[in-house]
Amino acid sequence: MTDVACSTTVSATGPAEISPSAAPDEAAQLARARREAIKLEKRLCRLAGQAIVDYNMIEAGDRVMVCVSGGKDSFTLLDILQKLQQRAPIDFELVAVNLDQKQPGFPADVLPAYLQATGLPFHIETQDTYSVVKKIVPEGKTMCSLCSRLRRGILYTVARRLGCNKIALGHHRDDIVATFFLNMFFGAKLKSMPPKLVSDNGEFMVIRPLAYVKEADTARWAEHMQFPIIPCNLCGSQEHLQRKQVGHMLKEWEKQHPGRTEMILQSLQNVVPSHLMDRQLHNFHDLQTTGMPVEDGDKAFDDETFEPPVARIDADSIALVRQ
Repeated sequence: MTDVACSTTVSATGPAEISPSAAPDEAAQLARARREAIKLEKRLCRLAGQAIVDYNMIEAGDRVMVCVSGGKDSFTLLDILQKLQQRAPIDFELVAVNLDQKQPGFPADVLPAYLQATGLPFHIETQDTYSVVKKIVPEGKTMCSLCSRLRRGILYTVARRLGCNKIALGHHRDDIVATFFLNMFFGAKLKSMPPKLVSDNGEFMVIRPLAYVKEADTARWAEHMQFPIIPCNLCGSQEHLQRKQVGHMLKEWEKQHPGRTEMILQSLQNVVPSHLMDRQLHNFHDLQTTGMPVEDGDKAFDDETFEPPVARIDADSIALVRQ
């Protein structure tokens, strides 16, 4: 099916225009880079649009708070949502929000200047969670859990104050798959980041529009758009984190078996409770023979021949991202 996505703005924000005096090799290289950027933007819009449609993430009249941390993923999220907003068949609002955690050396002027240029309404919330985390968590211990809880509570308060009913986070496909393995390896649970869930306090809907997007594409888009990336001095500086170790494992798998991460993501959407071991999801206790053939039966695999991942596209997502 034709790869349909939002019309591009690469000429305005991408590589430099090709100069008539440019050398043939240089001109060809610039033209090739421009074509790749256009393809990338289409793919990002298509996949985000598909996820939004599949999980009914955004509806008419929604006011969506987009959390912008200063990292490549949240910058990409905001940029793609703004593009989809301009072309979507429904009306919804976007509000960009950044939590300034008062990290030492944090360039407080960078994000306000960038958000001002987007033309979107935005809010900078200043809360010194950095000092709290550094004070409570012993040196060398993982800071993510406490930092995440503090940020979550603050963001709920900000969403309420701004009148938002949805909170959009920049987690992508690789985050979701890594979380699945983290919970399995260290928590003994088959659990991941859902693309959509009700917030802890039951007040907001949390959505992840980049659920189908791979991290390599957000990195490429951030580089192409030259987003003013701001590194994190808390979790971003902890190289021993279990999440980073799982991320390295997934990257190695992907090198050896391209497409494996996508297959894992698709498996999270094709759960067969009768072939797992959760007694709450499947009534093994009262299972009885019927004397009739069973479709799934005792086959461990549906097929010995496995197909590569397929592109995600349908008519609804085309309508959402079409100009």
